Amino acid sequence: MAALATAMSDPSRMKILCALMNGKAWTATELSVIAEIAASTTSSHLSRLLKANLVTCLSQGRHKYFRLYSNSIALLLENMMGVTFQVSQQPHSKVPQELLKARTCYDHLAGEIAVKLYDSLVTNGWINSDGNDVTALGKEKFLQLGIELDIKTNRKKCCPCLDWSERKFHAGGYLGACLLTFFESNHWIERVHGYREVTITKKGYQQLHRHFLINQ
Repeated sequence: MAALATAMSDPSRMKILCALMNGKAWTATELSVIAEIAASTTSSHLSRLLKANLVTCLSQGRHKYFRLYSNSIALLLENMMGVTFQVSQQPHSKVPQELLKARTCYDHLAGEIAVKLYDSLVTNGWINSDGNDVTALGKEKFLQLGIELDIKTNRKKCCPCLDWSERKFHAGGYLGACLLTFFESNHWIERVHGYREVTITKKGYQQLHRHFLINQ
């Protein structure tokens, strides 16, 4: 509580925290635009927020993204402010339109649909809340779909992968690869040869809604 109160005492840090309240992850450069301060000043503020465990840093390749440490921080921030704060200007990522809905990320699915799928798997207890393992319920449910996850592999069964367009997590690891293969072989998706673009078929949308309550 004291750490949050200290953070809220500075207008620039408040802008940074409020920009992160949408649950997405953003770079220091993007946050500096929102806070209307220099990138070096933003880095200093982010360092203080990291030390106070108000934000966390995620490394994705050569990029670093920042997000709120937990949902409880967002709730606490809202309560201390007394109202639900909405930032007038949110950062936005420059992603080609055809890649927003669905695309490949290495050997797994990424994009808006993949993030919705990840959220559904966590909410319904198919994978752990941290996204690092498949639950017993999840193994049973995936097996019912025809996805065998008990095969020995050196790969991690499941891991959260930060989606660079949605700035939230989608499922990576062995599970992510299995899902992409399953979706394609069962004609839930169609891949554009030579490109990362993925098209969700009519059957795919029907099955995604049926099994995971994902709407188009």
